[in-house]
Formats: sequence, C-alpha cells, structure tokens
Amino acid sequence: MAAPAADGALQPPPLTGSARTWGTFALSAATFMNVLDTSIANVSLPAIAGDLGVSPTQGTWIITSFAVANAIAVPLTGWLSQRFGQVRLFVASVTLFVMASLLCGLAPNMTLLIAARTLQGFVAGPMIPLSQSLLLSSYSRAQAGLAMAMWSMTTLVAPVMGPLLGGWITDNISWPWIFYINVPVGIASVLATWAIYHKRESQRRKLPIDGMGLALLVIWVGAMQIMLDIGKEHDWFASPWVVGCALTAAIGLAAFLIWERGEEHPVVDLSLLKIRNFWAGALATSVGYGLFFGNVVLLPLWLQQYMGYTATQAGEIMAPVGLLALLLSPWVGKNIGKMDARRFATVAFAVFALVLWMRSNFNTQADFTTIMVPTIIQGIGTALFFVPLVTITLSEIRPERIPAASGLSNFMRITAGAFGTSITTTQWENRATLHHAQLVEGLTPGSPALAQALQTLQAGGLTPEQAMGQVERMLTQQAYMLAANDIFYISAVLFLLLIPLVWLAHPMRAGPGSADAAAGAH
Repeated sequence: MAAPAADGALQPPPLTGSARTWGTFALSAATFMNVLDTSIANVSLPAIAGDLGVSPTQGTWIITSFAVANAIAVPLTGWLSQRFGQVRLFVASVTLFVMASLLCGLAPNMTLLIAARTLQGFVAGPMIPLSQSLLLSSYSRAQAGLAMAMWSMTTLVAPVMGPLLGGWITDNISWPWIFYINVPVGIASVLATWAIYHKRESQRRKLPIDGMGLALLVIWVGAMQIMLDIGKEHDWFASPWVVGCALTAAIGLAAFLIWERGEEHPVVDLSLLKIRNFWAGALATSVGYGLFFGNVVLLPLWLQQYMGYTATQAGEIMAPVGLLALLLSPWVGKNIGKMDARRFATVAFAVFALVLWMRSNFNTQADFTTIMVPTIIQGIGTALFFVPLVTITLSEIRPERIPAASGLSNFMRITAGAFGTSITTTQWENRATLHHAQLVEGLTPGSPALAQALQTLQAGGLTPEQAMGQVERMLTQQAYMLAANDIFYISAVLFLLLIPLVWLAHPMRAGPGSADAAAGAH
C-alpha cells in the first residue's frame, strides 16, 4: 500500500517477487555499464590513438571528455528528476547512453570520438543517483540495506573489470567493441526498467531553469577536471594553462556557491549540506574513495612499469578485491539495520589501513602471492565501506530529496576520485625522484657497492656501458618501489584519521528503523 511522503505525495509500495528481482538486475546492469565506461578505455588509449592517427597525449582526451561531462551532469540529477520524473529521466539517460556508445564505436576520427564521449559522459550523469533512488523505492524499509548491498556490488566489480575487459577486447577483437558492448546491456536495462517502473513515476514539478547556476557549474567543474587531467603532463603550477584552469575553477566555485545560496530553484540543492549525517557521510565517503581509488590506480601501474607484470597479470592481482566484497555485501546489507552503520564504516577504514600498511612493506623481491594477499583482505573493507556510508549519508533525507542528495554525494565522490588519482600519481613520481637522488648519492665512483655490482654484471657478459645501464634500471626500480611504499603508508595513516569523521554522524535507530532512513518513508 502506498504511503504519504513528507511532502504529501504518495510513495509507491515496495516491489515483490520477480518484479523486484528483475528491477534490481535492470538498475544494476545500467550502473555497471556506467562505471565500467569510466575505466574501460584507459588501457585501449594506445590502440585508439594509433588507429585514429593522433598522439597518446591527445588520446587522453577520450578519458577527460567523459569525466568532465559526467562530473557536470551528476549534481544536476535532483533538479532534472523533479522536472521530468525519476523513471523517465533514468530511461532517457540509459537510452541516450546506448546511442552515444554506438557513436563512439563508429567515430571515424578523434574529434567525433571526443564529441561522442562528451555526450556519453553527460547523459550518464543521472544514471547512478537514480539507480540508487529507484532501487531504494523497490525494497521495504527493513531491506534498504540489502538493496544498497546489491547495488554496491556493481560499483565494486566494474572498476576492476574495466581495464581487464578493455585490454582483452582491444587485443582480441578491436577497440570499437569496448563501446559496442554497452548496446545490448543498455537496451535490456531500458526495456526491463520501463516495464517494471513506468507506473511508479515520481511526482513532477515544472521548475524554472537556473541558467546562471548551470553556466557557473559548467565553468568551474570543467576547469577543475581539465586542471586535474593536464596537470601532471604540464608540471602542474609551472604551466600557465594549469594556473589558468585553477583560478577559473576557484573563482567559478565561489561565484557558484554565492549564486546557488540565493536561488529559489537551484540546479544543485546546497541546503543538503546543512544535514549533519549527509555532510559527514558524504565527506567520509569522498575522502575514503579518493584514497581507495588513488591506490587502485597506483598498484597496477607499479606492477606493470617496474615489476615486469603484464596487464593481464596485474589484473589478476587486482581481481580478488571483489571476491570477499561480493560474498560479504549481502550479509552487510541484511545486518545494517541491526547494527550501528558507523561501526561497519570504522572497521572498513581500519581494514583499508591494514592493507595499505602491508603494502608499504613490499620490496622488489615480492612474489605474486605476497602482493595478492592484501588485495584479498581489501575485499572485507570494500564490503563494509559503500553500504554503511551510503546508509549514513541518506539516513536523514526525505524520499523526494534522495535523487538530489544522491547526485550531490556521487559528485563529491567522483571529484574526490579524480583528485585522488592525480595526487597519488604525482606524489609517486615526486617521491621516486627524491629516492633516486638519495640512492645515487650513496653510489659514488669509488663506492665498493657500485664496484661490486658492476663487476658481477660484467662477469655475466655485459659490457661496462651495459652494466652501468643495468645498475641505473635497478636504482630506478628501487626508487619507485620506495615511493610506492611512502604512498601506501601515508594512505594508511589517512584512513585511520577518517574514523573520527564517521562518528560525527548522528547514531541511527536500532532495528529496522536504521534502514528506514536510507529508504525513506514509504
């Protein structure tokens, strides 16, 4: 039976039986497809750039264009869903995503491919927040945690599957198929979602368009994303381009915040940040995800560039992170209403800290098993991370505001992931340069260690020049290993420092009521 929401609008009753099962699959498939596309093209960049006759540097705009457009669209979800309805917006978003994916695969040159990726990123924006909102409306109040657990599985597996699937498709078929595979998945999701949810449309309101707010959002988010993407390549603030983007982003953000606070119908509902559990949960999720994602990027980079691993082998190292997460997530979902979600999140951060501390003790002799063990343990933290923090973040939000809240929190998470990747890779190289200089200082021309190393290498048949080159490669490998250790250790400390932030959130009611909060009143 439908129940009134806080604003008087009727909320649809939870789904049951096969309708709920198929609805969950349809929404999760769309989410998986979306998250997959944030990483699937990364390993295919060399092949795409080569085929389209551009440099690898120009090819990175395939990633940048998607990220910029997606970051702009995500926080607009709340406003768009009120204007067009949650179900219509979700179905339109997935449909347009499928069409944009098809255009990406058919693109004959880089210009059209970037245009198609921009469209793909923009229309993808509402998909994740609305999948959360529609999924929560499909389950009873007591099962809200289980709903989020089912949803989170797709966000756990997709980032790991992206590079593996992208590499395999590029090597064995051709790069356009990394986009074509979205077509059947998207069509199935659209048909199932519309069949199940079209009679459960949310209430629509003809809100005026906040044109100035939208323009300022595009300016500052676009400038910030471009700064993060080109910063490393252009030596950060030594480049006038990066400085210009940073200033544009800062001024644009300040103007955006001022404008939105005085706007009656803002494109982004900043009043959500007044809700304690929302800002505490969203901030903990964002910073935690930034640390998590930065290290997810760093580990395979180090393995492939300095440990001699192939892309497939690096993927095998990363894959087990989803194993325990998939097994534990349903249990977490069933028990999130019986236990304090803050305790789950605390354990998650503690496990991440342990995993990163274990990695900070790696050396260049670490074997496959040694490197994989922390990755397996990381699955425990991953299972305890997303579901409890999403529950905390949405626990004090009324049902009709969930799309806006989910859009804003996902925007914060995506932005933090971009910052985490840029900061991690930049600091890794900076620390490697420092360690390399320190290692070289200890190997003066008269150094016994250097003389012995050169003698051993020359005895193996190398010329003096080849022996010196081999020593340099060993120094570089060691420097990047020590730099990775530094990043892992610092990240472990930061995860521990995040724990008090979680406890700033209000405690949620024991029993099913704590799940009520995430689902909203039905």
